[in-house]
Amino acid sequence: MKIYTKKGDKGTTGLFGGKRVSKDGVRVECIGTLDEVNSTIGFLRVKLGTTHEWQPKLHKIQKDMMDMMSHLARPSDTKKINTNPMPLDGPEFCESWIDELEGAMTHPSDYFILPGGNEISALCHMIRTQMRRGERRLVSLIQTDEVDETIPAYINRLSDLFFTLSRAEMDKAGVAEEKWQLFLYKRFKNSDPAAQS
Repeated sequence: MKIYTKKGDKGTTGLFGGKRVSKDGVRVECIGTLDEVNSTIGFLRVKLGTTHEWQPKLHKIQKDMMDMMSHLARPSDTKKINTNPMPLDGPEFCESWIDELEGAMTHPSDYFILPGGNEISALCHMIRTQMRRGERRLVSLIQTDEVDETIPAYINRLSDLFFTLSRAEMDKAGVAEEKWQLFLYKRFKNSDPAAQS
């Protein structure tokens, strides 16, 4: 079977169930952005090496991303059933890993930090920002059609997770964070005399 079908030559692509839509439509833009994220996670896995402790969990995330994209490719009025699993445990999976990572770090997360540090940390920040872009495209899609609530919750937690992974990598490598300023709630707390008494 040939990889090229020529069906997309006029700027359309097929959704789950067979409906064809414009390649610049909100659904396709959302799926494409998440596909970009997944590719960058793959690049991160290559950079980490096959024996790195993050590999099994990153592998799970990549598979879950594929499943979520397949569900996003199915409009709610499509009769054909998508048999790919919905990663219902995704948000809790991220929260558990975030808690584990933060518990092992030597410094709490109190500041906005400048993305960078080292190659792995910077790559995690790239994934974080791509995930946020995917989340914005997902919000646009939700305004036009129903989306299972698991997907936006999981995508939101994933951006938090990759922020935490970037910090965990820097902490483990002994690389100092370049701080910008305190989180907003920390600034309010520090400026409140009652909170300091």
